[in-house]
Amino acid sequence: MRRLGLSLALLLPSALWAGGAGAQPVSGGPDSADPVQRGEYVFQASGCLGCHTKDDKPESRLAGGRALKTPFGTFHTPNITPDREHGIGGWSDADFIRAFREGKRPDGQSLFPAFPYVAYTKMTDRDLLDLKAYLFAQAPSPAPNRPHELSAPFGWRFLLPAWQFLYLEEGTVPDDPAKPPDWNRGRYLVDAMGHCGECHTPRGQLGGLDSGRYLAGNPEGVEGDKVPAIHGGPEHGLGDWSEGDITLLLELGMTPDGDFVGGSMGEVVRNSTSKLTKEDRAAIAAYLKSVPAPK
Repeated sequence: MRRLGLSLALLLPSALWAGGAGAQPVSGGPDSADPVQRGEYVFQASGCLGCHTKDDKPESRLAGGRALKTPFGTFHTPNITPDREHGIGGWSDADFIRAFREGKRPDGQSLFPAFPYVAYTKMTDRDLLDLKAYLFAQAPSPAPNRPHELSAPFGWRFLLPAWQFLYLEEGTVPDDPAKPPDWNRGRYLVDAMGHCGECHTPRGQLGGLDSGRYLAGNPEGVEGDKVPAIHGGPEHGLGDWSEGDITLLLELGMTPDGDFVGGSMGEVVRNSTSKLTKEDRAAIAAYLKSVPAPK
């Protein structure tokens, strides 16, 4: 149980350093009428801070440069501040939505799927535009982006359209009318904003998610971590956890056996899941408990 608790990452294991101590509530929430305040909530739920912040220096916030080691090589995350030269300050609303929806840069080149647009494509336009409003309200940084260090053929950008044809299903997913609202909200948080499957679903040889083993764990996660299953199955998943157990971990980082998560999951709890509303944490728990173990 300790191993599961220390490994469990309901979001991309984002965030070495990234962000200060304590879980201070964000100024807005999912129902805020202010785009920047609401965008802050989307920013927290989407796990943006840690991946795009390399250390705890104030000038590093969202300036990129964090190295993500994967079986395909090392990705260096980009600057997402509103700096016009090195960040995204020159992106239009359409550019921003296209990156998340289609995995394309403003110049039309495909983005590497270390940026989890396979999940983010499911986000609504409103959430994406509010996220952009929040990012553009942050301080710009002139930090230049570092090139990725990827082995062939995974570093060949011209092959990415073929990869996207195989693995990217563009567009939002409508609510299931047969399911209650909290289930649909939980699925959206898990599959779109939280992009949990990006870490907790195993990948094939080309790096695409194995949809037949959804949330079944990944023996070769980012930074070499073995990532556990988080479906509701009783043998290898969260079947022995109650919904309260899951929400307590998301809020406080405490596992059912009384231990507390550390490392990257501790950062995720502090910087992201603890800042969700209690209703959203409960929705995540309800949805995960409903996911059957894959055959």
